[in-house]
Amino acid sequence: MPSCIFCKIISDEAPADILYRDERVTAFRDIHPIASTHILIVPNKHIVSVNEVTPEDETLLGYLFTIAKEIAKQENVAESGYKLIVNTGPDAGQVVFHLHMHLIGGRRIRTR
Repeated sequence: MPSCIFCKIISDEAPADILYRDERVTAFRDIHPIASTHILIVPNKHIVSVNEVTPEDETLLGYLFTIAKEIAKQENVAESGYKLIVNTGPDAGQVVFHLHMHLIGGRRIRTR
């Protein structure tokens, strides 16, 4: 998708603090962090949201969790805890319409 900022980051057309990249996934720091550790884990394949996921995407999406675990260790939040969040649609707070997982840690994160 030519106008998608995450696609541009994945293809090195836009800057980002990239922590991890392979042929399936790219992970980089959020530019508006809500905690000391706030990383976005993005499939390199453009998928608009969870609503667009197909059965063929199951392995890729499971892989996001594997990478999240490794990044949590790398960022030293695995033991203290972290939150993984996927927003779907505008009412849920999705701003960039390329499926992505937020890895948030480094402080106690409360939920209601």
